[in-house]
Amino acid sequence: MNDTAMLIFIPFIVALSRLIEKDMTALVVFSAIAANVGSALTPIGNPQNIIIWRHYGVPFPDFVAYILPFVLLWLILLRLFAFVTFRGSLPERKLHQVKVREGLLWSSLFLLIANIVLAREGKALWTLPLTVVILSLVGGDVLLSFDWALVLTFALIFVDFGELSRIMASLGFHPPSSRIGLFISSALLSQAVSNVPATVLLLSAENWGPLAVGVNAGGTGFMVGSLANLIAIRIARMSIEDFHRYSVPYFLLILLLSALLLWILP
Repeated sequence: MNDTAMLIFIPFIVALSRLIEKDMTALVVFSAIAANVGSALTPIGNPQNIIIWRHYGVPFPDFVAYILPFVLLWLILLRLFAFVTFRGSLPERKLHQVKVREGLLWSSLFLLIANIVLAREGKALWTLPLTVVILSLVGGDVLLSFDWALVLTFALIFVDFGELSRIMASLGFHPPSSRIGLFISSALLSQAVSNVPATVLLLSAENWGPLAVGVNAGGTGFMVGSLANLIAIRIARMSIEDFHRYSVPYFLLILLLSALLLWILP
């Protein structure tokens, strides 16, 4: 998923930046964009796709076939942005040997499997205490250095917006019926409340396709568009202005071209 990809790749980019003593801000932003648009391809690539996939009961191949032209467009544009931004090759540096904390590695692997099993068995409440206890024994410093503010952000974004959606429907609010209108409204709403809540708020829409395209395109742009953006900014410790310097122009461009593609396609 896109959020997990950021937790893996952004630390590598930060380490690379320190190693070659070069600002890699643009690479952080483009990696976040790549995670957002790349994860749009499949129903299991990100949370908003999972929600749409389950709510509308879209067959897996049909979902991929519908979203594929847009993902290709977004990736081509991203490649062009990167080509214009990055000039020259990176200087060669000798890499220092990295020491792996094997106890922490195997404990983390065990916790990953155990937490998935507990969640599937309906015992998700046991996952947090189990994780805290084991990490306290094998790596207490990990808990002390954990980014709890990021965890709280996770919780805020993934609260249940279903009730709010029902309240809005009772007040007469309904998503736009046209494909272009639904696409633009979902993309812009994602800029204000993030694309996962925007998806839940617009689930009453009849057409799932423009909704999926809109919330996935809406993951780019402002930092709140996607949790992956917030993770990238937090780990890289970059300024919001630097992030938006690259992400907002990209979002405006794909918003225009995606609307044109949506109008052309049947």
